[in-house]
Amino acid sequence: MATEYLHPAGLQPAKNHRMTASIREGYDFSLLDDCDNAYRFTALVSAPRLAEIFVQFSRFLTEESFFILEFYPEQATIRRSSAEESRPEPAVYYSPYLPTNLILQTVAPYLSRLIHDGFVGFGLANNRKGLEFFCSEEKVLSFFTDNHLRLCNFLVRHQIPYRDDLILPTDYDHHHLSLLGLPREFLPPELKKLGTAELDASLYCDEITELLDMYEVEEGLSFFLTRKEQEQIADLISSKLMQHEFADVEFGSLLLDWSDFVTECEYVFDGDLWEYRQGLKIRDMIATVIELLDEPLAEKIRAIISEPDAIFRKNLVDGSKRLDTPDNPLVSQECFWYQGVVRNQGSELRRDLIRHGWFKRP
Repeated sequence: MATEYLHPAGLQPAKNHRMTASIREGYDFSLLDDCDNAYRFTALVSAPRLAEIFVQFSRFLTEESFFILEFYPEQATIRRSSAEESRPEPAVYYSPYLPTNLILQTVAPYLSRLIHDGFVGFGLANNRKGLEFFCSEEKVLSFFTDNHLRLCNFLVRHQIPYRDDLILPTDYDHHHLSLLGLPREFLPPELKKLGTAELDASLYCDEITELLDMYEVEEGLSFFLTRKEQEQIADLISSKLMQHEFADVEFGSLLLDWSDFVTECEYVFDGDLWEYRQGLKIRDMIATVIELLDEPLAEKIRAIISEPDAIFRKNLVDGSKRLDTPDNPLVSQECFWYQGVVRNQGSELRRDLIRHGWFKRP
């Protein structure tokens, strides 16, 4: 059984740091917060085996999935110590749902670079199946699943043992290096033949985003809905809310859309009044689903959106006025999102509000 951990080229332990224990391959897992049967697995797998693990995991996503890519689009740093407190935030990109085989074929020529570059993270997921694989720039693997026995079997089958004393790169001083920051002789054989431009993460990651039609996502809500929970919500929508404008949108996406809308409003909302109302209608849909769901799932959804709700409440002004509230007999709670309007209005929203008489004195 292979247990010694072999670092990727772009992740090197600091020479002055002494380890008190050997670094070995392995995994551990724990329940996710607010989930009775959903788990997060953390694994450390040697660089030469990462591609195999990625491809083999993709077989759980037989039909479709989306690709995740994390990198620094305007990266100037070719070396960074883990001890540095000040560091830029990477950009995160998602592809749309695509056939998994298409994603694998597209990513295959880049996979070694993604694995060995110390400034790149990547992954594969399908929210509807409750499955996600992500390899961070620390080259730590994170798996999210609601079937922990299947994933335990998967890891053991690939000779990755369970360890309750798992040591990760985040536990010791190390250096991140871009492929451009490595001497040519230190690169894996398949990368030595590539040109400088082909080793530049800002360029080859751009190529991947174009090939997979990826879009940048803002850091927002972090939550996990199990397959059972998603099926419960989907069944409710198909039986009672099929006429709703957003009935065909995945509910998890609606939660993220509401968070993104709140974030946009927190700075400056650049859309017009119709677009602003569309954002409010997303919250209408969420409220309706919450109202119709049984506990404890309803409470879980309320907890997920509690932070963006609080931010949006704080951003509302002119609370004595209301935008027209849709007639929704299914919602008994107060629709606070219609009480007033956001403080930071762009020119188009303010123009439309003036035309609709919002600023007229009573």
